[in-house]
Amino acid sequence: MRYAQQLQSSLERLDQNLLKLNRMVKANKNGEAIYFMEQGDLKDNYEELQNLINISQVGNLGARGTSQTGTF
Repeated sequence: MRYAQQLQSSLERLDQNLLKLNRMVKANKNGEAIYFMEQGDLKDNYEELQNLINISQVGNLGARGTSQTGTF
């Protein structure tokens, strides 16, 4: 459950950051937009999402943090 909440929260921040980027581009603030993508909040948000996805694929724990394998 915690993973799902973290993922949803990160996706919402990504949506907000993409809207912010869209507004920068429309206002011809291209330098700010590039900085925002390469070193700003958008980059940080993508890294956070990537870490969440990597963590969910590593080990034998499921999305709820419980073991997916029983005793063999």
